[in-house]
Amino acid sequence: MKKNKLTPYEKSWILYDVGNSAFTMLVATLIPIYFNGLAEGAGIGSADYLAYWGYAGSIATLAVALIGPIFGTLADRKNTKKIVFLIALAVGALGCALMGFAQSWLLFLVVFVIAKIGYSSSLIFYDAMLPEVTTQDRMDDVSSKGYAYGYIGSCIPFILCLALVLFYEQLHISISTAMIAAFLITVIWWVGTSVPLLRRYRQTAYIEKTDRPFRQTFSRLWSTLKSAGKEKHIFLFLLAFFFFIDGVYTIIDMATAYGAALGLDTNGLLLALLLTQFVAFPFSILFGRLASKYDTGLLIKICILAYTGITVFAFFLASSWQFWTLAVLVGMFQGGIQALSRSYFAKIIPAEQSGEYFGIYDICGKGASFLGTTLVGVVSQATGKMNLGVGAIVFIFILGFFFFCKADACAREKIKMTM
Repeated sequence: MKKNKLTPYEKSWILYDVGNSAFTMLVATLIPIYFNGLAEGAGIGSADYLAYWGYAGSIATLAVALIGPIFGTLADRKNTKKIVFLIALAVGALGCALMGFAQSWLLFLVVFVIAKIGYSSSLIFYDAMLPEVTTQDRMDDVSSKGYAYGYIGSCIPFILCLALVLFYEQLHISISTAMIAAFLITVIWWVGTSVPLLRRYRQTAYIEKTDRPFRQTFSRLWSTLKSAGKEKHIFLFLLAFFFFIDGVYTIIDMATAYGAALGLDTNGLLLALLLTQFVAFPFSILFGRLASKYDTGLLIKICILAYTGITVFAFFLASSWQFWTLAVLVGMFQGGIQALSRSYFAKIIPAEQSGEYFGIYDICGKGASFLGTTLVGVVSQATGKMNLGVGAIVFIFILGFFFFCKADACAREKIKMTM
């Protein structure tokens, strides 16, 4: 078998990235714009709108932070991971479908939070499957291709959704009907692409079941937390990841909301973010290839520094061409930092405890952005200046870079000691 040729098992795993990325794309584009319309209709100002959107993301993150490690640990029990994955998928998909029927801004945010919790929780168990669907030497490549094909695959349902929203008048339907159709298209795509993984996945790394599963779950979770604290390289990586990936997801989640609040053309914002997906596709594959030639830790450091520069650029954003430039820059490094972080972590943890470890990993920022979105919301409301809120994210990346350098140094030292 050629080195870069994917196995059927790896393909089915990657296909879920293609599916769930459609929801991510919707969250980054149409959903905040639609919520902006609901908020304006209720007389809510732009600074408050941006803050409420940020708070909703933070609430979803906190909820997943609380339940993620518990269910992640439970998922490590024999024949359990697929079940909890399916439950999380069902919650996320159902929430997505119901968002189209929520007509008040507050109800819309509540349903969005539920959908985001289901989506983010499913990613815990999905990421935890990585050590089981491929080998360690292929993790960087498979993880990168997951994000790459996710970016390009998500464009298919998104283009359909975008066409409905942009041309709803020509189709003789209301914007509400167009959004209901957009949410349903996303759900069908998301669930449909999940079927191959649900059929093929078999849990091979697990902890044996006991008569007291929940008691064992909390006991093992406490043991894992203590173990992660003692393993300095794992602890420092999680600390670094908490900061830098939080910044990444804040930019992803807040980009459209920020542009809309600045009064930039809505159609231009959507097309620019569509461009991000097309740019992210080849660059995600490129980072996967580079990981076979260069140190993964070095590549992650480059991505963090690039995002720091992107945040500084976003601080001065005032026109559409700058937003287009921002979209291209984000696309260049978005997939690389996500994919390499996932595979880097999968390599340094025990495979049979992947669920509980990835549950902790998710606390540190996967699928949402607690610190970043809250920081943007608070600073924006306190100063009345949205660019100051976005600019504050740069400090998150600086902390992430500092702790990752220490984590990578510890990991290298540990490898030397085991040789």
